[in-house]
Amino acid sequence: MSPSPLSPPGHSAWQVFLVFLRLGLTSFGGPVAHLGYFRTEFVTRRRWLDEHAYAELVALCQFLPGPASSQVGMALGLGRAGWSGAFAAWAGFTLPSAIALILFGMAIGTQPTLAAAGWVHGLKLAAVAIVAHAVLGMWRSLCPDTPRAALALLAAGFVLVVPHASAQFAVIALAGLTGWRWLDPPASATGTPLVARVAHRAGLTAFVLLIALLAALPLAAWLTGSTSIAMIDGVFRAGTLVFGGGHVVLPLLQGSLIPLGVLDDNAFLAGYGAAQAVPGPLFTLAAYLGAVAQGPLHGWVGGLVLLVTIFVPAFLLVVSALAFWQTLRERPGIRRAVAGINAGVVGILCAALYDPVFTSAVISRADAAVALSAFGLLTLSRTPPIAVVALCAVAGALLA
Repeated sequence: MSPSPLSPPGHSAWQVFLVFLRLGLTSFGGPVAHLGYFRTEFVTRRRWLDEHAYAELVALCQFLPGPASSQVGMALGLGRAGWSGAFAAWAGFTLPSAIALILFGMAIGTQPTLAAAGWVHGLKLAAVAIVAHAVLGMWRSLCPDTPRAALALLAAGFVLVVPHASAQFAVIALAGLTGWRWLDPPASATGTPLVARVAHRAGLTAFVLLIALLAALPLAAWLTGSTSIAMIDGVFRAGTLVFGGGHVVLPLLQGSLIPLGVLDDNAFLAGYGAAQAVPGPLFTLAAYLGAVAQGPLHGWVGGLVLLVTIFVPAFLLVVSALAFWQTLRERPGIRRAVAGINAGVVGILCAALYDPVFTSAVISRADAAVALSAFGLLTLSRTPPIAVVALCAVAGALLA
């Protein structure tokens, strides 16, 4: 029987929006850091779900094309407040950086040193501590025995040697196969249900809509000759076909928009630099590109249109996956595979902690001291992450 419709457990979409808005204002450091922030907020602090359910959701979203951290957020919002909760989670987490990038696109060139500011570097150091804290907690919960610890270490080593998005997908697939074949199955399914229950019909509808849009948008652009539709088509395809997160989507966006003549490489790269200086998902670069574009679609309207366009595939994919994952996850073989996948995800996060999180942030002994101090505040004194972020920003400004 198909899962029942969503039954929100007493949380309004407004409450979900406020929680994710705070994360959207403070979650610096890229998708891996976002997963660390989410774990601290929803597993440790608010207890919306347990460690295993969170790791399962992360593993599922890592399988899907698109921005994994945003898809995790959408699923969490979906589970807490239904369909409006999914939109609220996306809006709260995404709009702060999107608005900042639209403003930057409309006033490009007035603050060229923003991305290199000292306080921005301090935010990167905070991300090092937050990711390390998340990896430590997930390691303790998800790699409690020698086989899973060994699997995580092998996954980390492979990803470091082969630093491509396809390698992450291969690691997750191989870890799942290894778990299915050799690991002992957990005694039962995860301690709590996987965030949201979606009817099979809704999941199938979302998948069909995704395929229809992939086919219709290029045809509409060709028939009408509209630059605006061509821009929407290129951004939609980029959001659908990319594995590996925001950095991987950049060449797809560049290849889709530059040939249309709506912006040049200098403007594109300026936006990429600004995107590193704001919190939230890197996919919000689409908002900047829409704002700075030359043509009918530009400014606030262009920014918001391309922002929604790049995230629509992510939502449709996560709804499709949740609809059928609810049933599959109850099978013993699937549980064994998930145990392996969880270990693989921990390994991927370990690798990402080193590169790019550590290597891009820690460039001096003083940087290492700040990152270690922030890690100590998180693990020993249980200082709230938002306070750690603020302290690191101040430290970065003082060291600049």
